[in-house]
Amino acid sequence: SEINKGLEKLKLYRDDTRKELIAYVKNTVHPSTDPTTMLDRYFEYFTIMPVDMDPNGIVPKIKHIMKTREDSTREQVKSLSPNITHVQASQVINILEAVTTLHMLYKMVRHFFLTAKKQNNFPLILPLQMMMPFILEEAEALKVAVSAFKQGQPIGDGIGPMVVGKMMLGTEKKTVALETVLSEKDYEGRKLCFLKAEGPAATVGKPADALEKIISENKPDVIIMVDAALKLEGEDTGSIAQGFGAAIGGVGTERFEIEGIATKNNIPIYAIVIKQSIKEAITLMKKEIADSSDSVSSQVYDIIKSTTKTGQRVLIIGVGNTLGVSQ
Repeated sequence: SEINKGLEKLKLYRDDTRKELIAYVKNTVHPSTDPTTMLDRYFEYFTIMPVDMDPNGIVPKIKHIMKTREDSTREQVKSLSPNITHVQASQVINILEAVTTLHMLYKMVRHFFLTAKKQNNFPLILPLQMMMPFILEEAEALKVAVSAFKQGQPIGDGIGPMVVGKMMLGTEKKTVALETVLSEKDYEGRKLCFLKAEGPAATVGKPADALEKIISENKPDVIIMVDAALKLEGEDTGSIAQGFGAAIGGVGTERFEIEGIATKNNIPIYAIVIKQSIKEAITLMKKEIADSSDSVSSQVYDIIKSTTKTGQRVLIIGVGNTLGVSQ
């Protein structure tokens, strides 16, 4: 009974967000034809990960497959209307991903539920019942996230780009990779390079590709990455922690490449993360998260002063979805 109620909720969330997406496309993008068929077809899209029996070389394969998916999605969304803007296209893509995830969650829960009923398999029901609160929490977050994407408002995951975007103010920006911008300024005898996804579109950019280009021109002595991080229960939203290593999520290809470049060139990587829940990361940015930006900037400069000397270069990367965050 509990699982069935959860299943009905998932179906409602999926149907509501689907209607929101179709209405948003029709009212904002003004497509030349009815987009419903194309969007419904997209919800059933799947991605087959490469064979991993021999893991050597698997990361470039994953990157190739994900790039194919992203490029195809981008082109299909742009084909909806000749007048669609870059920002609108990025918002539609993000809403599409949210609805598709809800669709998959509903289908998977329904599969296990119906299989357990069909086979009268009580042990299969128990783990599903234990997982339902976590599944519903993620589903509710995705449903709420659609509103933020539609309105082009910053989400919690955008705190990294927000911090770096503020530090870039007043500097000249240039594009160094797909949807990724770079700027430079001097600070106490050091050369600071700021890297983030190009806002206010809903994108995370290509920081690994940008880093590869930056390395070939002017190798930084230190890399500092600023990103959102999932908090543990009991931790405060907006709390800040410092660490080491590449602070970046996703399927892992970007992190793998950044780690590889840094290791090859012997560049230390420092990380600053801003804690938040999964719901806070993909919904409208909370005040506690936004208010942490000044403190994070201060800590970035502290790391620069303590780890570098006059004449050295520092690359600061703002990682995350830069929806609603300019530079």
